Order: sequence, then C-alpha cells, then structure tokens
Amino acid sequence: MESEEKINILMEHFLQEMNHVSEIRHLETLRIKYLGRKGLLTAHLRSLGSLPQQERPQVGRKINQAKEKMLSLLADKREAIKKASVEDEIRIDVTLPGRPFLLGRKHPITQIREEIEKIFTSMGFQIQEGPDVETDYYNFEALNIPPEHPARDVWDTLYLKTGDKKTKGEFLLRTHTSPVQIRVMEKHSPPLAVIAPGRCYRRDAADSSHSPVFHQVEGFLVDRGIAFSDLKGILVIFVHRMFSSETRLRFRPSFFPFTEPSAEVDIECFVCHGEGCSLCKHSGWLEILGAGMIDPEVFRYVGYGKEYTGFAFGMGVERIALLKYGIDDMRLFYENDLRFLRQF
Repeated sequence: MESEEKINILMEHFLQEMNHVSEIRHLETLRIKYLGRKGLLTAHLRSLGSLPQQERPQVGRKINQAKEKMLSLLADKREAIKKASVEDEIRIDVTLPGRPFLLGRKHPITQIREEIEKIFTSMGFQIQEGPDVETDYYNFEALNIPPEHPARDVWDTLYLKTGDKKTKGEFLLRTHTSPVQIRVMEKHSPPLAVIAPGRCYRRDAADSSHSPVFHQVEGFLVDRGIAFSDLKGILVIFVHRMFSSETRLRFRPSFFPFTEPSAEVDIECFVCHGEGCSLCKHSGWLEILGAGMIDPEVFRYVGYGKEYTGFAFGMGVERIALLKYGIDDMRLFYENDLRFLRQF
C-alpha cells in the first residue's frame, strides 16, 4: 500500500536524523518536526479520511505504531544524552595537577588560649567566665583598688555612660579578667582552682605591644595552707609545658593591689639565651605574667575567713603567643593577612 510505504520512509528519515542528535534541545526540535500539531506523521494521521474505507484501519494502526516507536526512541535518546552529560562532568583527567583544598584553621590566639587552658585543666583547674561589661565594684573595689587608689591610672579604663546603685557602681569594659575571681569566690567556698580566660579592654593605642582589645587568662587557687611555693611550682610547670623543659624562669618582686607579696615572672630570652639583645632590651629576660598571694583584703570582700590562703596570676594571651612564636608585633594577629595566619 502506498500510504504504508510513505510511513516506512518517514520512519527511516526520523531514525537517520535522530542518530545525528547530540543535544536535548535538538531532540525537542525533532519531536516537533514529526509529532507536533503540524508534524510530518501527524499530517498522515489527518489524511486518513481521504483514504478508501478498507485501507483506513490498517494505515491507522501503522501510524500509531510509528508514533509509539518514535516516542519511545525519543525518550531513550533523551536519557542517553543526560547520562553522557553527567559522565562528562565527573570524568577525571588524571594528568591534570591537583586542585588545592584549603582548610580553615583556628586563629593563633585561639590556639594559644586553648593550649593554656589544656595545661591548667590537666592540673585540676576549672574554667570559669564572666561578663565583658563589668561594674566598678567587681573590676576595682573588690580587688582592693578603691576610688582614690593611684593604681587605677594604670588600667586607663573605658567607662560606659550609665549607672545603677543596685549594681554597686557604674558600668565599664573590664580591664582584666580578675573580676571573675571575685564573682566565683562570692558563690563558692574553698577549695577552688580556677582559670578565667576572656577579652579585656583598655584605652590603649594599637602598637607593636599594645591593643585596646586583648585576651587574658586569670588563674587563682584558694584553700587552707596554700603558700608561695605552691604558686611557684604551678607556674614552673606551666612555663615548661608551654615553651620547653629547658626554659629558665625567675620571679621578680613587684606590686599589685590584690596580691601581697607580688611578683613578675620572666623567662630567659629565647633569642640571646640570656646574653642580652634588642628584644629583651639587653636584660636577658622577657616578662610573661604577674602573680602573687591573694591579699587578705580581697578575702574580706568575699567573706572568706583567715584560715584560707591562696594565690592568683594573670597573663596576656597575645604576650604568650608573641614569645612562643617569636613575633615582634602584636598587630600582625589582627590584620587578617592570610599569608601570616596560615603559618600557624
């Protein structure tokens, strides 16, 4: 039959064209060409009425079979194109150089703070934190620094324009983490072994050794029979674990209103090994922290009896980081220079 032969020829043309299709958008164009409203196969379906009555059923079946086959082949081709596209995307060329996979890392100040915490918690100290916004009472008065005390000038405090008598004084940004010592002792009875890490704030200009925002770790231990020798033993262990077991250190008499007696702790200069250089200002020593026995007046503020003694110490995290890494400018920690930060 002539009509069936035309459908067979149409199918052959369809197959030839589909073999050259490699993109889904071209596949859709092919579908419309043959099966759309004005498509070539659709035209044969519409011309059924012009055929003799006895030919219509057979030709109609032929057209429907051709249509179903075209749709099936189009669907298979579509899936094949999609699969090939995915395979192209995931195909790996082993001759290409590897792509760098950059991992984030902790800031060097965070690393040092966590190392300090690890050393002291291994010796039985607990970590406590306090508010950055403090009151005059906790930041100064309860630490034996009354309003007229000349030591207040050293801290150069950032006060906030607010006040509330119920909070025992006006608000300020804490100048050290020592207020945590008072807050903890108010709520807990001895024995206590605590470190308090956190940010501190002072009215300082940023330079190689100062910053208006810096990090400090306060530590204190209170119990019956605590002596200065206990403080020395704890700090010797800390220095040897933080730096090296060969690091020499010394305790130099000093003054802090909240400790008596007080001392500055120095370590031997790691550049000149005690000979004297520009880093240690030709002294052979580098200061790392302040410490001392807690003043009985501080115990009076928190209601501790005379049977208790204790020691306290405070260190700047940036200071420890500068010494440990051999860096001479604190500002490098805060300039967000990845070339610098990736070294840690």
